[in-house]
Amino acid sequence: MATGRTGSYSSPSSSFNAGYGQNQSGATASEDEDGQNLWSSILSEVSTRSRSKLPSGKNVLLLGEDGAGKTSLIGKLQGIEEYKKGRGMEYLYINVHDEDRDDQTRCNVWILDGDLYHKGLLKFAMDPSSVRDTLIMLVVDMSRPWLALDSLQKWASVIREHVDKLKIPPEEMKEMEEKIVRNFQEYVEPGEEFPASPQKRNTSSDEQDDSVILPLGEDTLTHNLGIPVVVVCTKCDAISILEKEHDYRDEHFDFIQSHIRKFCLQYGAALIYTSIKENKNIDIVYKYIVQQLYGFLFNMPAVVVEKDAVFIPAGWDNDKKIGILHENFQTLKPEDTFEDIITKPPVRKFVHEKEIVAEDDQVFLMKQQSQLAKQPPAAAGRQDASPRVPGGSPRTPSRSGSTNVASVSPVPTGTKKIDPNMKAGTTSEGVLANFFNSLLSKKTGSPGAGGTGIPAGNSTGNSLPASAKKTDVQAELERISRKPDIVSPTTPTSPTENDTS
Repeated sequence: MATGRTGSYSSPSSSFNAGYGQNQSGATASEDEDGQNLWSSILSEVSTRSRSKLPSGKNVLLLGEDGAGKTSLIGKLQGIEEYKKGRGMEYLYINVHDEDRDDQTRCNVWILDGDLYHKGLLKFAMDPSSVRDTLIMLVVDMSRPWLALDSLQKWASVIREHVDKLKIPPEEMKEMEEKIVRNFQEYVEPGEEFPASPQKRNTSSDEQDDSVILPLGEDTLTHNLGIPVVVVCTKCDAISILEKEHDYRDEHFDFIQSHIRKFCLQYGAALIYTSIKENKNIDIVYKYIVQQLYGFLFNMPAVVVEKDAVFIPAGWDNDKKIGILHENFQTLKPEDTFEDIITKPPVRKFVHEKEIVAEDDQVFLMKQQSQLAKQPPAAAGRQDASPRVPGGSPRTPSRSGSTNVASVSPVPTGTKKIDPNMKAGTTSEGVLANFFNSLLSKKTGSPGAGGTGIPAGNSTGNSLPASAKKTDVQAELERISRKPDIVSPTTPTSPTENDTS
């Protein structure tokens, strides 16, 4: 039974297999073809996606003087407000996002220290395998324009020296240099008809061969490094400060720009003026980087009108366009030496010293108080030198109680008295006041003949004889004619007072 079950089981299966083989004689081939087509489509899609993904390993190398703002610029591109400056060779990165493909990657950023002592660290940032995927960025500090040209030439020579040490094969180096020349010659300024014509993504070799090749100028790409170069001028907001504090004029800035643009022509470099404080052209720096390294679309035209926001892409400039700047020169000449015209202004230390050493108000007042504290003894002596008796006469009477002398009668309170120690300028006025006060106090007699009042023969106890009164008047007149310095507190009021007493 077992054998029969097996037979019965095997017999239908064998017949089924025979029939399936016969029926698939034409269908098997078609299914195999469909399977192959499916797999080939999947593989082609995967390979296409892998090719379209943003490549990794792209590098940006920044060089420039200390304090030029290299780290600050990359920090601004990263969107980081607080950043710490490193030493020697810094490594940062920039996030690159492709919205069309919904893909992103990181662009490596290497920042070399401003001291030439650290130039040996360039081997870690750029080696023979990564030189093709590198963009050189030379950073210039526009707050110190007198260092601009020397800085560019110094760091460009450092790069050239490093590239020579890499010992790149001549064929490969020639290919890199030809690519820079071709990109420079094929530049087309974007316009309405060609919204994205400067650099197209994934341009085929056939399209490049069909493009029109323009000859280069005499000074163009004479120092071809085989590596794309961008000159970034930072701190362009300092242009207004240079105008106000150091008397820079528009022709000075045109002179600076013309020399920088000539340098850019020699190396086939782009030029971008930036300002982190005012957020000027920071987005252009990012777009130009991703266009050069990743082939992103870029349709930003050149900008040369604004002196603090210049943008000149590689391939746009030439000697004739630079010559337009020379037309604005009034006191300068194009052939003038850069170092002779753009000089470092003198340091005005004394101005800052006066502001820094300014004394505090409270300290100043304390010094004045200490000086015044030393003066009270002398001032007190001057005040005690002329004592006054309140409500009385400063004169010292020569006798006590004579009722026959009217000229020494007390002066009513509130009338003006003479000060015996009065200075020369005021003594005569005091004598006159004393004289007229004495006259007013004589209410009981009439000086001289012809006056109205008590007769001269009336022997009243409150009056003097006419001769005594006349003598008193004459004495007062003589006193007026005398010099002020002879007046003394001990001088009697009338020379006849002792006689009459």
